[in-house]
Formats: sequence, C-alpha cells, structure tokens
Amino acid sequence: MARTWKDNFVYDLFLWTFTIVVDLFFREIHPRTSYNIPKRQPVIFVAAPHANQFVDPLILGGTVRQDAKRRISFLIAEKSMRRRFVGFMAGLVGSVSVGRALDLKKPAKGRVYLPDPEGDPTLVKGRDTDFTSEQFMRNGLLVLPSVNNESANTEIQEIIGPTELRLKKPFKGDVALRQLTGQEGNSPNGHLPSGDTNEKGHYEGTKFSVAPHVDQSKVYEDVFRRLREGGCIGIFPEGGSHDRTELLPLKAGVAVMALGAMAENPDCGVRIVPCGMNYFHPHKFRSRCVIEFGKPIAVPPELVEQYKSGNRREPVQALLNTVTKGLQSVTTLAPDYDTLMLIQAVRRLYNPKGKSLPLSMVVELNRRLMKGYEAYKDDPRVVSLRKDVLAYNKQLFHLGIRDHQVGYSKHAWYKVCFLLIWRFFKLCCLSLAVLPGTVLFAPVFVAGKLISIKKSREALAASTVKIRARDVIATWKILVTLALTPILDIIYTSLITWWVYYNRVGGRVPDWISLKLVAITGLIFFPAVCFMALRFGEVGMDIFKSLRPLALCISPSSSNILYRLGERRSTLSRRITDLINDLGPELFPDFESQRIIMDGPASPESSRPSTPTQRRDGSEIDDLAFTPATPPTLQKTPTTPLVQIPRNESFKNIGSIGLFASRPGTPDHTRSRSRTSFGSGDALSGAGFGSRLKGFTKLSSKPKAKADLDEVSRNLHEAMRERGKRRKSHGEDEWIEFDRSGAVTPLSEDEKKDR
Repeated sequence: MARTWKDNFVYDLFLWTFTIVVDLFFREIHPRTSYNIPKRQPVIFVAAPHANQFVDPLILGGTVRQDAKRRISFLIAEKSMRRRFVGFMAGLVGSVSVGRALDLKKPAKGRVYLPDPEGDPTLVKGRDTDFTSEQFMRNGLLVLPSVNNESANTEIQEIIGPTELRLKKPFKGDVALRQLTGQEGNSPNGHLPSGDTNEKGHYEGTKFSVAPHVDQSKVYEDVFRRLREGGCIGIFPEGGSHDRTELLPLKAGVAVMALGAMAENPDCGVRIVPCGMNYFHPHKFRSRCVIEFGKPIAVPPELVEQYKSGNRREPVQALLNTVTKGLQSVTTLAPDYDTLMLIQAVRRLYNPKGKSLPLSMVVELNRRLMKGYEAYKDDPRVVSLRKDVLAYNKQLFHLGIRDHQVGYSKHAWYKVCFLLIWRFFKLCCLSLAVLPGTVLFAPVFVAGKLISIKKSREALAASTVKIRARDVIATWKILVTLALTPILDIIYTSLITWWVYYNRVGGRVPDWISLKLVAITGLIFFPAVCFMALRFGEVGMDIFKSLRPLALCISPSSSNILYRLGERRSTLSRRITDLINDLGPELFPDFESQRIIMDGPASPESSRPSTPTQRRDGSEIDDLAFTPATPPTLQKTPTTPLVQIPRNESFKNIGSIGLFASRPGTPDHTRSRSRTSFGSGDALSGAGFGSRLKGFTKLSSKPKAKADLDEVSRNLHEAMRERGKRRKSHGEDEWIEFDRSGAVTPLSEDEKKDR
C-alpha cells in the first residue's frame, strides 16, 4: 500500500519535532555531497558506522528530507520495536521491523569442541549436549563466549546427532580456535589449559550459546514493495550500533534486498547510496557530525542474472564488497582508538598557516592522513614521529590543556593577565545567566547522565561487539530529556499558577493578570530558561576551559614548561609537514594540485579549526574547496591571536551561532559550481588556486587586446579538439566525466539516466 498524504504529514511532523531535539544536542550537523542522492529512483541508503543507536536514523532522515526532499523507511531491530516508546515512534514513520538471531540467543547445555580443526574444521562435537532438541535447528547460529567484547558465531548446516553437527563455515580467528581446541593459534603443540581437561587428558571444550533461525521473508517482501513504489529504504548493515573505530563486517541483507528488487523488476533502477556517519565525540552534548553521501551504486545486470539463476552466494558477496568499498570512501576508519587519536593529533599539527578548515574538510583531511599512515606506518620516520606525537599528547593531558591553547605562552605576561581577568569577568556574568536554568532543570541533567551510564552498562553486558557502549549514551540522554523536561515544565508552571491563585505572589501580581495567562507564560518561560542555560553554559564552559592555560602562562613554575611545549609543537609541525611533502606525492599523484592545506610558515597558536556558523544556501565551497595558499587580500588578519578570542570563548559566539545546530547546505548539481559564491571571489581561491581571482579584463579595440583575444580563441578551439579526441577514444555516443584527479571516466547507461 502506497504512502498517503496523512502518512507523509505524520512523517514530516515527527521528523521536524525530533530534528529540533537533535539540533539542540549537536553543535553542528554538516551534510556533504548530498547531490549524490537520486531524486526519483528507489534508493537503499546504507549508513555506517552505526555509532549512535536511535540518533543515526534521525540525522540521516532529517538530512535526506531537507536536502533531497525524500522520505526514508528505516529497518529497525524487532528488539527495539518491543520498547513501548521507540516502537510507537518507529511505527509512525513506517519503519520495517527486522528480527535478529543474536537478540534471541540463549545459553545451551554442555560444551563443544573441534575434533579435527585442520582436516575437518566444520565438524563440531559436543560433551553432555543434545543437538537434536528443539533449541537447535538448521540455519541457526552457534555462538561462542565473548572475549574482549568479540564473539564468534557461524550457521549450522546439518545436525548429525545429539553430540555432532556440521557448520556452513568454519569459525575464524585464533580466539575461536583456542576456545574450540584449547590450543594457541595454529600450533599443533599449543598448550592445553589444565582446568578444561578430563582425566584422560582430552579437551573438554567450551561453553556456548545457540540462536534460532529467523525467517526474514516478510521483511524482504516489505522492502521490495516499498522499492517498487519508488521509495527509499534505510539500513545500517553492520547489524547493530557499536562504538568501535572500524567498520564491522557487513550483513548480506543489503545485497539481497538490492539483487532481489532488481530480479523482481529489472527496470526499477534501484540505487545503493553509501552514507558515512562521521562523528566528533558522538556521545557528548554539543558535539559535531559530518554526514557524507557517496556516489550511487548501480546493481550490475550480470550479478542480477547470476542471482536469478540460483547461484546467489557469489553475486551477493560481490555486491557486498562493492558496498563496503563505497562506505570506506565516505568514512574515517582506524584499526583502534589510539590510532584515531594519533591521526587527529597529526591533523591539528599539520596546519602550517593556521588556516580555519570547514568541518567537512577536517573529515577529508583525517581520511587522507589515515590512508597515508596505513601505507607508511612501518617507515622509520613515521614510527619515530608517532612516538613523539603521542608523547606530546601525553604531556598536554598531564598539563590539562588543549593543543590550540599552547600558543598562549608566546604573549607578554601582562597581556595574558589582562585576558585572564577579562575572561573571568565574562565567566561570572555567564554564570548568573546560567544559574536559574541549571537549578530548575538539574534533575534532567543528573537523571540523563545516570540513566545513560546505566543503560550503557546493560548494553555492554548484552553485546559481543561494543567496547564501552558509548553508542547508546546520546540516545538515552535525549530520551530522558524528552521525558523529564515537559514534566518539570508542567510542575513549575502549576506551582507558580497556584502561588498566584493563593496570594498573588504576596500581592506582587496585579489582579488584572488572569491565571490562564500565568499558565501560558509559565509553559513558555521555563523551557526558555532551560535553553538559555544550555546556550550560555556552552560558551561559559569553553571560557572556563581556557582559564587554566592562561593561569599556567603567568605562573613562574609552569610558564617555562609551556614555552618549551610551544617550541616542541613547532618542531613537530615542521617534521609532519616535511614528511607529508615527501610521502604525499608517492601516495597521491595529484598531491600538489589537490592538497587541502598549502605549505607555509607555522602558526601553532591559531591551529584550531573553526566551523561555519550559518547556513550558506547553495554553497558547496565549504565542502570541496581547498584551502588557499595565502589569505584573501580583502580579509583582515589579526596580528596576534590574543586579540581575537578563539571560537566559543567570546560573547560574540552567542549571536553568531544559530538557534540550534548549523546545517550548511550542499548544491543539487554535481558538475559546475560556478553559480555559487562566485561573486565573493573566495570560491575558486580555495579550489587549488593560490590567491583570490580577479575579475575579467575588459576587452578593447587595441591591437594588443585583439591579439590576446585571438590567443584565447585558439586555446579554446584546441581544448575542444582535445575533448573530442577523448570522447571518440571512449566511443561516439558515450558520455565522459572528468573526476577531480583529471582522469576520464565514461558514464554507464544507468548513470546517464541519473543525470
């Protein structure tokens, strides 16, 4: 059944309401390359990493609705649908419930082991087990105990007897092998734990759990129906939320959905759009998010034919590999948390001119640095630099300051004293504004903190992939706030209304003010006080964090340490810049022409990137342009960072940031960006050109001007002939697309339809 106007109205109302809540939680939500979203074709949005449980679909759905005017039906776990509030809200927006086998796993009786791990790794035997009971079934899951928050599982292919069964695939990994054999790795002489051996010296095996097979046929029917209607499906293919720094193995469901829809109707033209959910501290209040959309992935016809012929495993795996590569191109992935922290530290240090980068370019720079680190991590220079950067980070942590605050030590002590006093005065003023809301709504802040911690512990205990279960914290903070804030608002409004009714607040309220007016005013006033506490408190907290480094600068015992730390930072910045200049061209052939940050003198004291504070309608320059080599000539650059207070440490920030999170827009066109920001002169100055572009020279009738015009005309004709040769080399009727690296890429027929 197609969506009605009532369904669309409810969807938009729900999304509008929760977008306000999400925008309050996040300081900035930055969409990038949303022009990649098809406008009419059925789309499967594949989003990862799933780092923010119920918040991720709200951000993705809101961004797609705003930038592409499309509505998404998300796949949601049946376990979540059983939650009263979450299930009701998910049903309002047409979500599709999906049963997950691991949500239904239960401990089984006995132990299992591998009798022949090398000769027959799929054969599993049990001790004191009964594989013929109702708990075990074909296509069910055999799940091993969790080790370091990771648990191996695989499907059951055949139940041979009460103590013997066969798996579809062998268990992978040394941990699983050690659990099932008692041996370390693949060594035949591995040790046998004495506690798990019987009297004859045989390995007793390991405890295990079993999960039933879940029939997903109804889910696929619902998905195919919505794709037939030209709708959009949203899926998080990792199978659940997590707080890891790398992608989890993708589930095959997304490939089955795409191939099944194309097999049912080859003309439906379904596209898969990878969506990168890039967060900066996703569980923290007023953090930032960049959501990036990759190029739409068309399902190859040959894979569809192979899928229809009955050989489904190979096409599903091939399409899944393509989707994985698409997700990797729009996400910043690290093998572990320490490596991610290293890359972010290097990114802050690798900013020789102290340029302010848009948030989306910060994500892009992180991605490039991660790619370079993975390629050269064994290089002695990289190993040495890693050690020194981590030591620098450790010293910052011990001093309790941030990297962008190191430059305070380069200023005269009397200037630092003045700034310290001035900021302390501002902090006192902000505290007076924050105090009423903090006191009135303290139960919300405290309850949100405590309940989110409790829920994260419960999620960690029930999960096999989470590290600290931070992926559920933001969700529960928002849910608790939504529940308690209206209750407190009603309580305070009722109390003030009763007080007015009882004695007119000691005779201070005139008789002409009605109780209805008091009630309406209270319902508006108290949420406004809470919001004021949040906004002023955000700025005040940033100012508070800046006081310690200023105090250290004027302290006789620590000022010298900060000065040496600044010199150390400058040295690290030069080493990083030199190393990137050496290795960058080897990894990126177009390194010089497409680099994000141009080389230049170090300016460590102003290296913290800022973010746009207002939406720039139709502007993608913030997203894809490169930082100019020199500052634009018309901008006034302060001579010292002491005059210009860093971002969020000034009263000015309150007025410059929008009411809620900023959402810079992206254009609807993929090719020419000349229509955006062209008049300002900044648009192309950042796109690899070294300085601000000047206006076109007026033509005149002088011979020199005519000669110049003839030369321009010849160059244009020569470029057109070259383009014609390239087009012919790729076929007469074939379209040509030039990517950013200058390579020529022919467009497929499906892509021509998209354009």
